[in-house]
Amino acid sequence: MKYKVTGLLAAVLMLALILVIAFFDQDQEIPRYHQHQSARQPQEGCSCDGSQLCTHLPLVIIDTGGEKIPGEPIQNGQGKTTFTVAADGSDTIDADLRIVDHEDKNNHPGDEADLESRMEIRVRGNSSRYFDKKSYLLKLTSDSGEKKREESVMGMDKFDEWVLYGPYLDKSLIRNYMWYNIAGEIMDYAPNVRFCEVIVNDKYQGLYLMVESIDSSESARLKLSEPEDDATQVSFALRLDRGSSNPLRNISSFTQYAYRTLQAMDIVYPRPSELTADRRRYIENSFSDFEKSLYSYDYDTGEYKWQNWADEDSFIDYFLLNEFTCNYDAGALSTYIYKDVRGKYRMCIWDFNSACDNYENSVTTPQRFELKGSVWFYMLMKDEDFVNGVIDRYRSLRETYFSDDYIDNYIDETIDYLGPAVERNFQVWGYTFKKEMIKPAERNPESHEEAVQQIKDFCHERGEWMDENIETLLQYCHESKVKKFNH
Repeated sequence: MKYKVTGLLAAVLMLALILVIAFFDQDQEIPRYHQHQSARQPQEGCSCDGSQLCTHLPLVIIDTGGEKIPGEPIQNGQGKTTFTVAADGSDTIDADLRIVDHEDKNNHPGDEADLESRMEIRVRGNSSRYFDKKSYLLKLTSDSGEKKREESVMGMDKFDEWVLYGPYLDKSLIRNYMWYNIAGEIMDYAPNVRFCEVIVNDKYQGLYLMVESIDSSESARLKLSEPEDDATQVSFALRLDRGSSNPLRNISSFTQYAYRTLQAMDIVYPRPSELTADRRRYIENSFSDFEKSLYSYDYDTGEYKWQNWADEDSFIDYFLLNEFTCNYDAGALSTYIYKDVRGKYRMCIWDFNSACDNYENSVTTPQRFELKGSVWFYMLMKDEDFVNGVIDRYRSLRETYFSDDYIDNYIDETIDYLGPAVERNFQVWGYTFKKEMIKPAERNPESHEEAVQQIKDFCHERGEWMDENIETLLQYCHESKVKKFNH
């Protein structure tokens, strides 16, 4: 009998141990996947006869049946812009998607696909809609096209909505890939990305990035809990940008009606199907309460201080990532903030296409700080604890992910990984090296090698200047600056 009891106790203890391990494992950080370090490399070669495209990168093949993809801008002659639509008046068309992504051999258009799906597709972006090389929003659907279909794409988490981003203005081809992945090492979450090559209606379109979408975010990506039935209080994600075409998704928070920002704010999560009027009102009021606390005389005081609402580390990292790269759309456009119903506000990065001095019509000098004046950071910079946190965190990152060696190596390894895909891309888009795409004219690189070196040079100069000047941020929290805000 005692052996049976002993055996039963052993089984119970083993089960308890498994449950404990499972409990702790669910909170373990999953290492960031860097495609250029872990995926099939270009030098591994292929035994094909060379009669069709052969690439070590995933291959995305889109067939619209000859129908033009809607969403391209049209000037109506009166200074207003509209966008092309499908024949039925909708902003998407149905199309077929094939993704060829072998682990053990190169990929060819005629290979068996790893993923086949119907989808809805449209051109996406703001300024990027005007580029010759288009970016696309993909929404996977069932064969009937009636409901969304969640699938893993190139090893990323399952979801139905994806962004297919085509680097065009960024002649280095790597800005978003590089900074999304570095952000993913630093912050709780940054969108996952994979390089791929794209064919649309049998026409090769060059090198692209497949990116996790935030605009209709799956809660798991941002670690947000799903809305509970009939609950008004929900987790949510917001975007500061130009607003949504869906009126239910647009809100007017404190900083909008107080004219602290002229940008629009819209709800990107919960999804429209789960966004009731009551939930919208809750989100609008909740976020306004946070902003009011930030702009109040009690912004750094006891139970009222802003840290009770927001994750300080997340705001510090967001500030530094965008400041180090001089990504100054942040804080005005493509600016994402989110909050779990049981948690605090956090920031999420997006779009480094213009970072590292790549704005079309303006020079971004490395010798300045800019985000100090943006909507939420205007007040955060008045908090001495926050500013000291920024300085300490910068010093730490400068020894790791912001160091010259790390950045140079990351760039070199990424370019080596892309291999012949770079040349193939510029066989299509190489004419852009002869165009004046950014001003003044001397800022335009004349080759891919020059575009890559420009990023390195910028980051070196930026790091050197910030090393010497990061502590000047203390002026914004000095008593002479903040005394009118303190009681």
